[in-house]
Amino acid sequence: MITLNASSSGFFEFVQNQLVQFWDYTAFANFTFGHLAMIVVGLFFITLAIAKEYEPLLLIPIGFGIILGNIPFFPGLKIGIYEEGSVLNILYHGVQNGWYPPLIFLGIGAMTDFSALISNPKLMLIGAAAQMGIFAAYAIALQSGFSPAEAGAIGIIGGADGPTAIFIASKLAPELMGAIAVSAYSYMALVPLIQPPIMRLLTTKKERTIRMKAPRQVSRLEKIMFPIVGIILTCFIVPTGLPLLGMLFFGNLLKESGVTKRLANTASGPMIDIVTILIGLTVGASTQATTFITYKSLGIFGLGAASFIIATASGVLFVKIINLFLKEGNKINPLIGNSGVSAVPDSARVSQVEGLKYDKTNHLLMHAMGPNVAGVIGSAVAAGILLSFLY
Repeated sequence: MITLNASSSGFFEFVQNQLVQFWDYTAFANFTFGHLAMIVVGLFFITLAIAKEYEPLLLIPIGFGIILGNIPFFPGLKIGIYEEGSVLNILYHGVQNGWYPPLIFLGIGAMTDFSALISNPKLMLIGAAAQMGIFAAYAIALQSGFSPAEAGAIGIIGGADGPTAIFIASKLAPELMGAIAVSAYSYMALVPLIQPPIMRLLTTKKERTIRMKAPRQVSRLEKIMFPIVGIILTCFIVPTGLPLLGMLFFGNLLKESGVTKRLANTASGPMIDIVTILIGLTVGASTQATTFITYKSLGIFGLGAASFIIATASGVLFVKIINLFLKEGNKINPLIGNSGVSAVPDSARVSQVEGLKYDKTNHLLMHAMGPNVAGVIGSAVAAGILLSFLY
């Protein structure tokens, strides 16, 4: 009987120890308020994507990734994104080492029509002017106490270009990757909310109703020559932009050559979709509360907002300045100045929507696509410039 009692006591102690160990391995035992806060952020992103249709292809993977990355776990199980050898960690290598952004640029090039820019090359200047947000935010970040490399990575958020922001962060400030990437994609998604008030503030009613000449017809030869001339000109000036610019122009050549339709369709369809899923999910998962919620992260969101606002304002104001030197009939509607950021095609759509509010027959979309695609090139060039003196 004594042996039975001892045996029973040992059995119950064993079960108790197993239950305690099981509890230690649950998310409840490792849960913090920070995890809850980040899960709420993830749910907010998903809600924006579904209810408001703000960049759903980006915000749903990122939002779900935030939830995935903030389910707490017992360390050492090799399931977390920062645990070497875990599945998420292996997928995250594409972000950490800058593999995914060039592949996305390849897809962007394969789906982008540069005709609006080719037909009116001076629209390239608007895309260049909008990059002022990047360098202004770089200067502000330096004054705020960030290192030069960190400031450069933060500044690129102003280009409203998620892949470029990730590429730069992977080189200059990998420890800030999550905050920079989420900030960049957040402001890209919020383009329809952020830009219109700035555009209305900086323009008059008369300027908003300016009618622009219809873009001229662009020949097939011009479309083919554009990516070839583009890669030579840009990368001879900024070779450090080669990974992004090279893939962008290569993708566009696949599209415009007319003889590589299968490759262009693959780059602009299945490939970019797969990479978008991977980059969104892993970037979201990298926002683990234990590493993400810091004063630096909050500062990055603030500086990112300033960068984006300055970029939008710079594009609009630049159009107003060059209009001073253009004759009547050749003036540019400053409502397309916002599209100098590289949030394609969302910022161009904002130009169209705002223009129609003041003249229901004045369609600005095709005009706005010129500086919009120029912004894609401009942000990659700006990234190359930052890398050339900060890397």
